[in-house]
Amino acid sequence: MIKKAGLLALIALLCLTLISPIITHAQNELIILDNSAEAEFPYALDFSLSAASDVDITDIRLCYTIDRAGFADVTSEVIIDFVPDTSVDVEWTWDMRRTGGLPPGTVIEYWWLVEDTSGDTITTDPVSLQFNDTRYSWDSLTEGEITVYWYEGDDAFAQELMDTTHQALSTLAQDTGAYLEKPVKLYIYANTADLQGAMIYPQEWTGGAAFTRYGIIVIGIPTYNLQWGKRAITHELTHLVIHQMTLNPYNEIPTWLDEGLAMHTEGLLGPEYTFYLNKAITEDKLISARSLSSPFSTESDLAYLSYAESYSLVEFLISQYGHDKMLELLLTFKEGSSYDGALEAVYGFDTYELDSLWRDYVNAHSRMVEAGG
Repeated sequence: MIKKAGLLALIALLCLTLISPIITHAQNELIILDNSAEAEFPYALDFSLSAASDVDITDIRLCYTIDRAGFADVTSEVIIDFVPDTSVDVEWTWDMRRTGGLPPGTVIEYWWLVEDTSGDTITTDPVSLQFNDTRYSWDSLTEGEITVYWYEGDDAFAQELMDTTHQALSTLAQDTGAYLEKPVKLYIYANTADLQGAMIYPQEWTGGAAFTRYGIIVIGIPTYNLQWGKRAITHELTHLVIHQMTLNPYNEIPTWLDEGLAMHTEGLLGPEYTFYLNKAITEDKLISARSLSSPFSTESDLAYLSYAESYSLVEFLISQYGHDKMLELLLTFKEGSSYDGALEAVYGFDTYELDSLWRDYVNAHSRMVEAGG
């Protein structure tokens, strides 16, 4: 019996020796106690993490990605500054007043990397969140690839805006062959002040904007100014579609083409623009197409003329060469072609020759109108 008892004690000791490392590892386990993020729209995102271990935690990193069109998968990494300890609570604020803001509805995915002195590491599961404007209680309407968000106005108001988006897409496809490649979200603010409150350092004249890489449009549309709002939606939606169609890592399209297509999809040129265009034709003071390839002047008279001329340039190309050529031009730009290179490849002339042909076109049209033709 003594020998048997000794054998049992030896077996018990061996078992304890075998399992003791497992028990020790469990005691030293690195764990995440809390993990959260909170938006302070439109200025900041606040991230926080709590973790614990039986040994000092020495390295914490926050990683995040933004859902937007690009040419590579980009992950941002923030190395958190903290005092190593067995229990840590850390925070990091993404201050968008320094980096630039994000539009409402932007989707962000984030996760944490944590390591302690024993070499144990944890990567938290990715968390997806929307950077939403929580100042208002939003309603939504979705049809196909379009979702309209609004908080003031009835269902009929939202439906009319939705119908406008479909009409704009139809007109754009008919005139240029361009089409929507990815879903779009429209945030309709009740007025300009509410809209500008959703932006960081907005221009005082900002009434709408297309965040083309995000597939998001924001516009301030009072319920009593629906007709202006419908034109604004058409304009911004055209920008978004054209940028989706031509996005490339090498070059952007000329400003006259971008703005001209947006103006053209709206419909006939308004009288305030026609006035400046006719005046410039009569006085031989048209801005050159090459100058219009760059951002427009902020001076009121020159800005009106720049938009009017851009409309006219696009109207000239579509009416004289057809919408198939316009689609070919957009697809050529998507390949990263230069301004002159794209025009020469599609139409056989560069920007300088385009300017000359277009001037002949508008001057002939002006003489015809004067003659009552």
